[in-house]
Amino acid sequence: MEILETAFMQRALIAAVLVGITAPAIGVYLVQRRQALLGDGVGHVAMTGVGLGFLLSTNPIWMATLVSVAGAVAMELIRAYGRTRGDIALALLFYGGMAGGVMLVNVSDTGSTADLSSFLFGSLSTVSDADLTAIALLAGFVVLVTVGLRRQLFAVSQDEEFARVTGLPVRALNLLIAVTAAVTVSVAMRVVGLLLVSALMVVPVVAAQQLTRSFRATFALAVGIGVAVTLAGTTTSYYQDVPPGATIVLLAIGVFGLLAVLAAPLARRRAKAAEATVTGECGVPGVRVPRDDVTV
Repeated sequence: MEILETAFMQRALIAAVLVGITAPAIGVYLVQRRQALLGDGVGHVAMTGVGLGFLLSTNPIWMATLVSVAGAVAMELIRAYGRTRGDIALALLFYGGMAGGVMLVNVSDTGSTADLSSFLFGSLSTVSDADLTAIALLAGFVVLVTVGLRRQLFAVSQDEEFARVTGLPVRALNLLIAVTAAVTVSVAMRVVGLLLVSALMVVPVVAAQQLTRSFRATFALAVGIGVAVTLAGTTTSYYQDVPPGATIVLLAIGVFGLLAVLAAPLARRRAKAAEATVTGECGVPGVRVPRDDVTV
C-alpha cells in the first residue's frame, strides 16, 4: 500500500493507534465523573508547555506533559477545595495557559505560527521519531493506569463517598485520573491537536454507551471506536489532504450519530423486555429487579 511506503505515514499511523486507545481509555472515567471538558482545559494549559519547549529548544511533547500535569493537579485541587471562586480560578488557568503558550512560541527563536498550528490542530508530517518514542512511552503509562486500576478508578468515578468508606485513597485516585488525562493530552496533540483532543476522549465513549450496558463493554467498544476513527481519519487526511484532527473528530461524531439511530429501536425492545420480565417476576409493572452487572 502506498500509505505504508512513506516513513512519516508509518509514524503517523502508529501514533494514531496509540491515540485511539488512550483517549477513550481515560475518557470513560471522565464521562462517568461528568468532567467531559477536563481534556479541553488541560489542552489550553499544555500550550504553555509547547511554548516552553520551543523557547528552551527541548521536545515540546515532554515539556507539554510536565506543564499539563501541573495544570491538571491544580484543576483537581481547585475542584476539591474551591468554593464560589473556583470557576473563576479555572477560567484564569485555562486562558492564561493558552495565552502563555502563544506568547512563548512567538518570542522563541525556533517556533513559528506554522509550528503552533500543528500542535493546535494536529499534523501528520510533523510526527518525528523522537515524538513517536515519547508518545509510545506516555501511552504505555495511560494504558497501565486505566486498565490496571480500572476497578479502583471506576469506584471513585461512580461514587466518591462509597469509595472513601471502602478505604480507597480517593484523593490520590482523583489526582491520578487528572494526571492521566493530562498525559493523554500530550499523547494526542500531534495527531488530533490540543483544541480537539477532548472530543476524542468523550465522543467514542458516549457513542459506545448507545449500545452497551456495562462498564467493561463500554470501555472495550469505546477503545475500538477510537482506534477505528483515528486510523480512518489519518488515512483520509493523507489521501484527501484535509486536517487530521478535524477529520478524526467528525468521523467520531458520525459514528455517534449512527449508533444513536441504531440504538433507538434496541432501547425500546430492551424496555419492553425488562417490563415484561419485571411483571413476571414481581407481579407489579414498573418495579425493577436489581442487576448484577455494573452499568455506565
